[in-house]
Amino acid sequence: MRRRELIALLGASMLPWTLAAKAQPRRKIAMADKGATIAYADGTGSFLVLLALAEQEALFQKYGVDDVRSVGIKGATAPRLTADMPLGMIGEPAALLQATEGADLRLVASFSDIKLSGHLVARPGINTPTDLRGKRMGARVIGAGLWISTILALERLGLDPRRDQINILPVGNPVQIFRALEQGEIDAALVSAGQSRELQAKGFAVLLKDYPPDISSFGGGLVVSNGFLSSNPDVVENVVHALLEALAMCLGGRNKAKVMQAFNKALSITDAETAASSLAELRRKPYPSLAPLAKMQAVISIHDPRVLKVSPADLIDDQFVRKFDENGELDALYAAYA
Repeated sequence: MRRRELIALLGASMLPWTLAAKAQPRRKIAMADKGATIAYADGTGSFLVLLALAEQEALFQKYGVDDVRSVGIKGATAPRLTADMPLGMIGEPAALLQATEGADLRLVASFSDIKLSGHLVARPGINTPTDLRGKRMGARVIGAGLWISTILALERLGLDPRRDQINILPVGNPVQIFRALEQGEIDAALVSAGQSRELQAKGFAVLLKDYPPDISSFGGGLVVSNGFLSSNPDVVENVVHALLEALAMCLGGRNKAKVMQAFNKALSITDAETAASSLAELRRKPYPSLAPLAKMQAVISIHDPRVLKVSPADLIDDQFVRKFDENGELDALYAAYA
C-alpha cells in the first residue's frame, strides 16, 4: 500500500464495525490461567504498535492468554529473554546478538521491514561527511537495529567507522539520542525527520536524508525462548493470533482512533503522516525470512564477528504464521477489518 493511501486511510472518519466483524465470535480457548511476559525495547520499532494495540483492545485475553505482561526495557540496553521474560517484541538484530551469546531463541513472526530512513544530523560546525572523522555518534545498542541503520547511512556517505575512527556510542532510545545530540554529548546521529526539523532550527546540519527506497536496515518481530515454546506452544500460538489481529486492525483502515491511540502509547506518534510511514513498514504476511537475517548478520559481524557462527536458519520457526495463513484465518482477519 502506498504511503499516501495509508495517510488517507488514517485520516478517514471513524467508521462502524461491519456486521461481519461483529459476527466474529470471541474464540474460547481450552486452557486456564496461562500467561506470559513480553519484553520490548521502549520507544523503538514500528512493530511495537501491534503490542500496544493488542493490549489496548484485550486481544490476548480474547484468545485465552489471560495474563500477558509487557515490560519495556529503557536506555541503552537490549531486551533479553529470560525464564521470567520468555517472549520479546524485539529487533531481529538483537535476537541475533543474543543467539551469539548462547541463547536458544526462535523467531516466530517478523512483523516489520524497516527501511533505511531518517536524517543523519550533525552538531553545528560539522558541515560535510569528512568532518565526521574522529567524531562520536549515537545509537541505542551497539550491534542492534539503529546501529545497523547508522552503519548503512555512513556507507552512503562513503565513510567507514573503523577506518574513519567514528565512535558509535550506546545512548538509548530515539528521544535520549535526540537529547544527547542537542546537549553536545555526541556529535551526530540518525534521527527522525521531525527531530531533524527541530535541530535544523537550532543550527544543526543535515548530512544525509535521501536514500534508495529498497535498502532494508532491520526487521522486528516476536521472538521466544525455545524452552518456553516447547513447553507452552498453545500460549505462543495464541499470542501470535492476537498480534495478527492487531496487524489486521492496523492495516485495515477502519480503526483510525484506536490505531492512533496505540501509536501514541507505543511510540509517542500523534500525527497521521508519521503513523503512515510506520504502517508502511508492517508486513501483511509476517513470515520470518532467511535472507534479511543473513544481511543483518553480515553487518553485525563488523562489530562482533562471533555472530557469523550463528545459523540464521536455526532461529526461524514459522509454524504459527503458516498455520493461520494456510487455514484462511489471516485472510479472515483482514476481511473483518477491511
